[in-house]
Amino acid sequence: MSVRQGGFTLIELIMVIVILGILAATAIPRFVNLESDAQDAAVQGMAGALGSASAINYAVRSLSTSNGVAVSDCQDVANSLEGGLDGAYQIVAGAIGAGTTATCSVRRADDATVTASFVGHGIN
Repeated sequence: MSVRQGGFTLIELIMVIVILGILAATAIPRFVNLESDAQDAAVQGMAGALGSASAINYAVRSLSTSNGVAVSDCQDVANSLEGGLDGAYQIVAGAIGAGTTATCSVRRADDATVTASFVGHGIN
């Protein structure tokens, strides 16, 4: 009576390892690039929040100077955010005249190449 043993040959195992290596080599660059995309998206989100906060602050302060904060510089816009600006971000300084708007920039504190723009509304 012969007993047949089941299993994989050495060639089959090597082929599986080679195929997995090829798949990993093509997938790794996609996952590595996600980090920079996430950083860009986070800065864009912060710029959107700052632009919205600036517009809301302008509307509230236009109704009553006892509400909101005065904005004469791009950095003043951060004061209109509830809780202030997260330490991971920096606003590039720029003057904003009362009753006018200016394009301001926000960037990551640890990587100045990741920036985004928002509109700041100046008000006394």
